[in-house]
Amino acid sequence: MSKMRVYDDAAGEPPERTWSNCLVVGKHVYIAGMTARSSEFNTIVGENAYEQSKVIFGKIRALIEAAGGTMADIVKVNIFLTEINDRQQVWEARREYFEGDFPVSTLLEVSKLVHPDMSVEIEAVGYLGAGED
Repeated sequence: MSKMRVYDDAAGEPPERTWSNCLVVGKHVYIAGMTARSSEFNTIVGENAYEQSKVIFGKIRALIEAAGGTMADIVKVNIFLTEINDRQQVWEARREYFEGDFPVSTLLEVSKLVHPDMSVEIEAVGYLGAGED
């Protein structure tokens, strides 16, 4: 089974030899924890969990599409929040990107993320063709 690294300008690329944002292994798509960092990794986009989640789900959509899939192919998301009470904001943003059978989801409160202005990080797993009727 082959492994392919997927790129997309919307998600930006991490520094060389650190991690991959998206790998496709067979029909499985693994998307690293996305944050609301700009594609240059120098600023945080969005002042609250809703705005940051929209940026993040946009990056996830860009990566799954670059891998040859759609948001309907996302089967699992793991959400990390610095404030659990912000979960409604994340769910609101999620409803703007998914429809039909939503992916399974885990939501955890964490003490902090890599940057103090980040309030949410989301990773995703997809299976190409899962969303087809």
